[in-house]
Amino acid sequence: TEDELWDLIGFIKISSARFKTIMTLQNEHLMPKEIIKRTDLTPSQVSIALKELKAKKLVKCVNEKTRKGRIYYCTEIGEKACTIIEKNNK
Repeated sequence: TEDELWDLIGFIKISSARFKTIMTLQNEHLMPKEIIKRTDLTPSQVSIALKELKAKKLVKCVNEKTRKGRIYYCTEIGEKACTIIEKNNK
């Protein structure tokens, strides 16, 4: 629902690590190392942000069973949230 979507947007925006992580993943499939490079966040900040975003089904890991080299992307709801955030930040 729209209310749930706005709750998720608030969840993203309240944390700069979650915000930077999900916005970096928009329209891309990236490894945590790549997110770290693009955002200047620490490895633990990115790790925690991905875990939290994954729990809310905003991002997904393509190769979950892999220990190293995991690749993440935005889910459909994650992409929708990013689009709304971008529109409202203009």
